[in-house]
Amino acid sequence: MTDPENLHTGGCQCGAVRFKVEGVLDDASICHCRMCQKAFGNFYAPLVSVRQAKLTWTRGERARFRSSNHVQRGFCRDCGTPLTYEAPDGMALAVGAFDHPERLVPSVQYGLEGKLPYVDSMAQLPGTRTDEDAVALEFLANLKTFQHPDHDTETWPSEESA
Repeated sequence: MTDPENLHTGGCQCGAVRFKVEGVLDDASICHCRMCQKAFGNFYAPLVSVRQAKLTWTRGERARFRSSNHVQRGFCRDCGTPLTYEAPDGMALAVGAFDHPERLVPSVQYGLEGKLPYVDSMAQLPGTRTDEDAVALEFLANLKTFQHPDHDTETWPSEESA
């Protein structure tokens, strides 16, 4: 039986693609290079290597884009969620695609030449919890999400979101 600490599940936002990883994931990183910024549409790409673990695609298939002569990027064709970084030395999965991304703490940064100058100061920005944002409360009161939940489901989409 697999140790629960070494069993990880995840998938895309819409639930069309899901995966399971069995094994130790201790090589989480952040890449600041421009190619990763574009692939994730974000300040950087948080990734975790699955070289030492067993990856199983449990629902659907990822689409791929060849971003360079060495790398393919996997994503959900339906919702666009970034899923993989696939290079000759192995595959990494997007940390945010995991059901419990808090378990995958980055330990190294790459591509520092592309690091945006304000990334290090973002933690000092003022912030508020979503449920404490008075302007958003009316919007949130009748919000109905179609996002896949952070756990495996037997079928998806659910009848409510279809």
